[in-house]
Amino acid sequence: MAMNKYRRLWLVMAVAFLAAGCSARQADSPTTQRTEVATPAVVRVGYTVRNLKGGVAFFRDVLDFEPLAPVEVPKGEPTETMPARVARLELGAEQIELTEYSTPGRPIPEDSASNDLWFEHLAIVVSDMDRAYERLVEHGVSPVSIGGPQTIPMSNPAAGGIRAFYFEDPEHHVLELIWYPADKGSARWHESGRLFLGIDHTAIAVSSTDRSLAFYEGMLGFVKAGESLNHGREQAALSGVDGARVRITGLAGKRGMGVELLEYLEPGPGRPIPPDTRPADAWHWEIAIAGPNPASASNLLRDPDRHVLRVVGAESEP
Repeated sequence: MAMNKYRRLWLVMAVAFLAAGCSARQADSPTTQRTEVATPAVVRVGYTVRNLKGGVAFFRDVLDFEPLAPVEVPKGEPTETMPARVARLELGAEQIELTEYSTPGRPIPEDSASNDLWFEHLAIVVSDMDRAYERLVEHGVSPVSIGGPQTIPMSNPAAGGIRAFYFEDPEHHVLELIWYPADKGSARWHESGRLFLGIDHTAIAVSSTDRSLAFYEGMLGFVKAGESLNHGREQAALSGVDGARVRITGLAGKRGMGVELLEYLEPGPGRPIPPDTRPADAWHWEIAIAGPNPASASNLLRDPDRHVLRVVGAESEP
């Protein structure tokens, strides 16, 4: 009975978004009315690539991800909204999805910055930051962070002692290595048998934390898992943004990786996601969350800053 209620509520929510025009191509003012739903589950996070083979090789050879069975794509002539090829990879208990289109869209701007609102990254947990960083250097990976891995100072009670490093994949999508000290992070992030352990969260730049919380927490049912205010030279070096002062809010789902909101209080939010963004554009990311699988475009949602969430089929639920 509880699961049926959960599915009905998700369906009502998805239909409401469709009626309001909240598809992947439009929806600038998502509904923020509170909806009592079960906590959603993050199934996977994915983004668009121009070279699927190269993207798979990067995650496999550099970051120890395991490629999964090939993903079947819809039959028919590939278009800018229909993928040509899709690959899924796994690290620990988390999955990512890389999508290639037959006609490539626009690349990520060369001057893209961590406070631009199209910014999203995957936080890959490592058991040894120094060894993981050496692996990246050996493979010639392009850094975003300045001066190597950064350690959040102990004056920050929520994040003190955490080490992190931003870098790019071959197509300039930003990824993060993160290491947790003994008093932070879940128990499985303190294993020592493997170098790359899993994905803790996906982080997105937002223009207003409060407005985003009305969507993710108040409407979708994510649970606030932690908050931090990061600033100083370490945060500026980590993000590559001068004078960065960032309000960070972690959100947890029923399972899977979390969602982290990054509001740059200084120097302020960067450029918005272009309203004409198409799935084939390289800055296009999707967060897949478990729920019913309604027909047509009603399974695509946008948050207040136009980040895309895809409601995937109930077969993805535990």
